Amino acid sequence: MGTSRDERRRAADAAVAEVRGIYADLARRPLERACTLRTECCQFAITGRIPHLTRGEALLAARAFRSTGRRALPNPGDGACPLLQPRTLRCLIYADRPFGCRTHFCDAAGGPWPRREVLELIRRLEAIDARLGGCGPRTLQGAVADALAHE
Repeated sequence: MGTSRDERRRAADAAVAEVRGIYADLARRPLERACTLRTECCQFAITGRIPHLTRGEALLAARAFRSTGRRALPNPGDGACPLLQPRTLRCLIYADRPFGCRTHFCDAAGGPWPRREVLELIRRLEAIDARLGGCGPRTLQGAVADALAHE
């Protein structure tokens, strides 16, 4: 017997709240960061790196994206993140940006977080993904597009 729409919605709501809690836990870590809306790391074609999101992260990103009044991810022809506002080059969902964007490789923001410092947070994101029936981290574009289509 399948789960009802209300049960799926409650599970998604709980997952989004839990992901926000993980992001809050990360923000309380003592590692110094200097990311103040930088966008160098959002230029995927230049960096060659694309964040990968678990299903819970994708749900949060999709909800944040929808709250801007948008419904479908654009396909920027320049290889930039589809969550960048084209005119201002600012992240549309900065407050709810994915874990990888928070712990990224931007040297100007302080470089990557040491994996040992965030491993238990990664494991928590993976547990949420498993509870939601996810298949592990997926590229930002695919994960968010799927969440937009099915949420």
